[in-house]
Amino acid sequence: MSPERRVEPPSGQPPPTEARLISHNEALDLPALAREICRRYRAEFPDERERYGDAGVAWCVHDNQHLLNWAAGALNGYVDMEREVGWLARVLEARQFPIDRLARNLDIGAEVAREQVGGAPGNELADTLGGAGDFVRSKESFL
Repeated sequence: MSPERRVEPPSGQPPPTEARLISHNEALDLPALAREICRRYRAEFPDERERYGDAGVAWCVHDNQHLLNWAAGALNGYVDMEREVGWLARVLEARQFPIDRLARNLDIGAEVAREQVGGAPGNELADTLGGAGDFVRSKESFL
């Protein structure tokens, strides 16, 4: 994405704020987890501030709330994580977002899930997010 293109913050229907892991009766605070993922992601990729500005942070949190919700849904048996992540990757790639950064973001999400959710639920969520990162890395292109 060229620096002169202005990125608008997310609009429309907001992302989910809570997901439940049925097998553990565990409620996930999606905004809190997403904010931590984005904090770590932005620390690793400081060039994003200039490239996307504050809207980039809003998109990061927004997209990570969806990613976490999809991972929980996949664990609950009603979401195809690869299909959803593939769709997001196509959208991001069409907007010239580096897809390797999506994969890294999913890895960071896995780290956050292990640390902040913890136990079996955190490990299962982390494995799902990490698997999605591997899926993204396995593709040359989503377009």
